[in-house]
Amino acid sequence: MHVTELMGQAIKDYFEGKDTEDLWNETSISEKDRLPIDYLFRSYQDMPLIEQKALQACRGTVLDIGSGAGSHSLYLQAQKVDVTALDASRSSIEVCQQRGIEKTICSSFWDYDSTRFDTLLLLMNGTGLFEKLDKVPEALEHLKKLLNPKGQILIDSSDLQYMYEADEQGRIQVPAFLNYYGELECVLHYQGYSSAPYYWLYLAPATFESLANEAGFKFEIIQRGENFDYLARLSLAT
Repeated sequence: MHVTELMGQAIKDYFEGKDTEDLWNETSISEKDRLPIDYLFRSYQDMPLIEQKALQACRGTVLDIGSGAGSHSLYLQAQKVDVTALDASRSSIEVCQQRGIEKTICSSFWDYDSTRFDTLLLLMNGTGLFEKLDKVPEALEHLKKLLNPKGQILIDSSDLQYMYEADEQGRIQVPAFLNYYGELECVLHYQGYSSAPYYWLYLAPATFESLANEAGFKFEIIQRGENFDYLARLSLAT
């Protein structure tokens, strides 16, 4: 089962009041980590500062990429923002619609290129959707197709250096099986089901900035979190 299907099923079960279990995510460098499903339905007040900052920074027409249960879109819509929720999971999009989100699109991020927006919003480690380090240039070029000339991309990620031991010179010891220390192979677990393995990418700020600049974007960090996470704004260089 694809990870988006399993995530969508968990979101749908919770929304319909069914007896659910937490989601568990397992990565190539860590054991299973719990993700309570109700966290995907959190209010603005319960969101971390990085997400609140991103929502405050949205302007114009907004595409919420990887919207999940739609919590970010729902908040923006309540603020009279013209927002569209996009997710690859049909179940997730159905929940978004039932929660009252007026504009929705069921599509993979990689497959959608129909409309341009003023703000592209990618949260909850938005760089994860890029999957692998060598796909970042392709992903950034694809985002250009969705962005108005004076638009912005608001995207968060984390530097995973803290997950690794360092040698006496301070250099992190990265396992040989990893292409890049933030490029993780993952499996999602829910109620006895497991997704097919999938890649999820975490980008260090310097790495992201370099790749963004090469793709013709200006890169700036507009908020830092407490756990090596950060919110970046990308805009087309002029």
